[in-house]
Amino acid sequence: MKKRALFNRDEMLDMNIKTLRERGVTVEEIAEIAHMQQSKWSSEISMRDCIDSVEKILSLRDTFHILQLGAEIDRLTEEGLIREPIREILHADLGMFGIDELFGLELAGLYGTIGKTNFGDIDVNKPLVVAKLNQAGKAGTEQCHTFLDDIVGAIAAAASTRVAQIINENEARKDPNYHTIQLDIDM
Repeated sequence: MKKRALFNRDEMLDMNIKTLRERGVTVEEIAEIAHMQQSKWSSEISMRDCIDSVEKILSLRDTFHILQLGAEIDRLTEEGLIREPIREILHADLGMFGIDELFGLELAGLYGTIGKTNFGDIDVNKPLVVAKLNQAGKAGTEQCHTFLDDIVGAIAAAASTRVAQIINENEARKDPNYHTIQLDIDM
């Protein structure tokens, strides 16, 4: 069978969900963070909206690449297949390492500055499954979630931002002038 490097959105979504499950994370747990983050700004947010947004983000090619690479680095670290000294640095999840946050910032940045701001909040406060991953990786076990905790937080941040954008778009459409607004742009 020929090896593949390109996958469609449905395949990427399925593979990302599978990878998350293998690492102990569900779509619903990520959506719970997105819901918690956005429900303080709007009562219109439903868990279904958040789940849909998480799944949408998990189907994106950039998310696929970041999630698959980050999870693989964590797995290889657990299995001792990464050389020292980087293995111990990854396993310890040192705050000064920072490359894991770059993965998170890149992913959250798919939804602009607000996505990055939401990621910063999640990264600092480590809610729900992000805290679980972070603590499990630092509990003196062989588990490593150095990249995954940031990636999961970034997916939640992006989903939270996407839900807010949808709500704002729906609100804008309620304006009776929605279809008649013209912009004067000199070309």
